[in-house]
Order: sequence, then C-alpha cells, then structure tokens
Amino acid sequence: MDALTIMVVVLWIVVIALGIICFAMARQIGVLFERVAPMGALITDGGPKIGEAASRFELTTLGAKPVVIGQASGRSMLVYFLSPTCPVCKKLLPVLKSAEKAERGWLDVVLASDGDRASHETFVRQQKLDAFPYVLSADLGMSYRVNRLPFAVLIDGDGIVRAKGLINNREQLESLFNAKELGVDSIQRYLEAVPAEQ
Repeated sequence: MDALTIMVVVLWIVVIALGIICFAMARQIGVLFERVAPMGALITDGGPKIGEAASRFELTTLGAKPVVIGQASGRSMLVYFLSPTCPVCKKLLPVLKSAEKAERGWLDVVLASDGDRASHETFVRQQKLDAFPYVLSADLGMSYRVNRLPFAVLIDGDGIVRAKGLINNREQLESLFNAKELGVDSIQRYLEAVPAEQ
C-alpha cells in the first residue's frame, strides 16, 4: 500500500506541475499575440498618396474591352499588379479570386502588368483568369511607382486612392479593405493610434 500511495502522490504532483506549465504557456502565447500585431500591406512612398485622386487611365484589356482606371464610377476598384514570372503573384491568385467573389457587391478587380502580350495571354489561360479585366500598361505601373510585385491599389468610387501596398498574403490583401473601412491610411497607422487613445 505504501508504494501505491507514493505513486498516486507522485502522479498528482506531475498533474499539478503540467497544469502550471500549461497555464504559463497559454499566458505567454497571449503576450506574444499582443506584441505581434497584424501587419497590413507594406506601403510605399511613391506614386499617388492615400487620399489623393488616382491617375486616370483609359486602357484596353487583353480581351479588347475598354476599362478606365481612376475615374469616379460609384464602385471601388482594386488594381492588382502581377507578373507571369512572379511565384507570389501566382500563389495569391486563389485568394484574389475569393476576395473578388466576397466583395463583388462594391468592388471591381483589374489585373495589371506590362510586357509581351502573348506570354500574358498564355498566363491568363493557364491560371483561368478570363473573368478579370487584364491590362498591359507600363505607364500605369510607373504612375503608381510599382517596383515590387505583387502590388495592389484600392481606388474608391470617387476615384480617390484609399489604400495601396505590397501584398504577400491574404491578411495583407484584406488589410487594404480594412484600411478603407476604418478610414485610415494603413492598418499600421491605425494600430499606432489605438494605444494613444487608450
């Protein structure tokens, strides 16, 4: 009986120690989530500033349809800059398709790039992007100072740039929509302002 009692006591000590370790780990994970705030799209200084009127471009899609970027149309427009040779751009295409379906009540998505038309037409067929207006314009990319891909610009229904930045994942893409809804330049600036108000 003494051996059995000792084993029960030891097991209770182990259970209590594991409970304390689990509590400490949960607390540390909570602290980590507080310290590591969500990161939005990486904003660049070049191109039109957030809150300024977007540059107006009258372009023709690969499907020979006219599209106007930067005009007051009553609907917001997301201009997604990509390249057929960009692996991150390809990885984000399912995310972009999903976002377009979820936000189609207020948002139009336009794909933009430059370069050889034939390679882009092949890319559109391979990635099944026929549903998106796809434009080729070096001037469009230069106007928004796009130097890394994938890059996105969110223009509101009044033709005003509401959010922009380099995006590498779903959270950064959605941060453009969140910044517009919150009426801030970026999620980073919103997070910086929140502690000051508290």
